[in-house]
Amino acid sequence: MTTLDDLDSRPGSATSLLRTVIGCTMRDQGGWLSSADLVELMKVVDSPPARTRNALARVKARGLLLSRKHNGLPGYALAPEAWPMLARGDRRIYHPRFMEEGDPWCLISFSIPENNRETRHQLRRRLTWIGCGTVANALWICPAYLCGEVEEIVADLGLTDRVPLFISDEVRGVSDLSAAVQEWWDIDSIRALHDAFLTHGTQAVDAYRADPTPRAAFRAWVTLLDAWRPIPYLDPGLPYSVLPQDWPGRRSIPLFLDFRDSVQRPVAEFIASSIG
Repeated sequence: MTTLDDLDSRPGSATSLLRTVIGCTMRDQGGWLSSADLVELMKVVDSPPARTRNALARVKARGLLLSRKHNGLPGYALAPEAWPMLARGDRRIYHPRFMEEGDPWCLISFSIPENNRETRHQLRRRLTWIGCGTVANALWICPAYLCGEVEEIVADLGLTDRVPLFISDEVRGVSDLSAAVQEWWDIDSIRALHDAFLTHGTQAVDAYRADPTPRAAFRAWVTLLDAWRPIPYLDPGLPYSVLPQDWPGRRSIPLFLDFRDSVQRPVAEFIASSIG
């Protein structure tokens, strides 16, 4: 897993928007786009050429793209490692999962010596990126359906023998699971992501309704998808029973899925007509 989704990029930034455009266009074009096409697509979401070129340099440095010419045209190809990363992202982004009452948990225990602290830091960082919570310094927790992704991270870091996983049907010794969840996860930060998405998403939907053209559909979809993209990674999909009654995920998930279904065709039409 050498290519990671760059969740450090702020949604709405040129780098984040570029990654979103790459993810929703390049694979359908065989994994290659000309530099000119990428610049033109980014103009639609208000990224000027100079900013887009800087963003291209950053995502290339991250290993997402490779400089490649095609029929004499300068452009970029998806790196081999990017294809499986984007496929994993599709499963997360387009098919949000959440726990039901009584679903199992996965517990992650690890003991990594101080002389390997950089690997320990990477493990913690990547567990956070897929939505794991912290029970104690070396004991983490997540819904059991994330166990496979945890195992991929552990294997990629060469820590298989140091990170045992346990599947549990219940959490005992906790009088108030809702309060414990508030300690194990940064619920306020996750809420803020949902709230920001609802603001951006509502604006994108309203803009498209005012101008229901393929170009407007692409612009609205990319901005909405960019705001949504971090949520299914950092939000583990905890049961609504342990979350606040006004949890914004109850509204953000239907907004995303409904808008995705409504603009699929015009977005595809715009991409097909725009790429030379």
